[in-house]
Amino acid sequence: MPTTKKLTDDLFVAAQLQPQDMAELARAGFKMVINNRPDGEADDQPSSAEMAAAAEAAGLEYAHQPVVGSNISETDIDGFDAIVSLAETPVLAFCRTGTRCTTLWALSQADELDNDTILKTAADAGYDLSGLVGRLDQRRG
Repeated sequence: MPTTKKLTDDLFVAAQLQPQDMAELARAGFKMVINNRPDGEADDQPSSAEMAAAAEAAGLEYAHQPVVGSNISETDIDGFDAIVSLAETPVLAFCRTGTRCTTLWALSQADELDNDTILKTAADAGYDLSGLVGRLDQRRG
């Protein structure tokens, strides 16, 4: 099974998945997969259509929310939060390394959690989001 990293009881993140991973993820209990990579970001990346077909064949819900990691907008953050909030859980979000998904989660939690909790949760999953502190504070207004 692909390596998954737990952010919350309901949300896990992973690096790039392959279509053949979907059945195993379904057997592991995941209910939904979110793809945060734009199609064509890398030559070796399966298309969202391929991933969606494999997810559907495995009985998983699938969402394609393409986000450019260097330019995450407020709409991207709110969209990610809405998808996760409305999904049957647990949810697995993936991108190239998992950092983009973790960043989307972190920014969506700015109103709920303090910076230390967000940064520790990300660090425990293997992601250093210390550079996000200013943006987290900005999200809180």
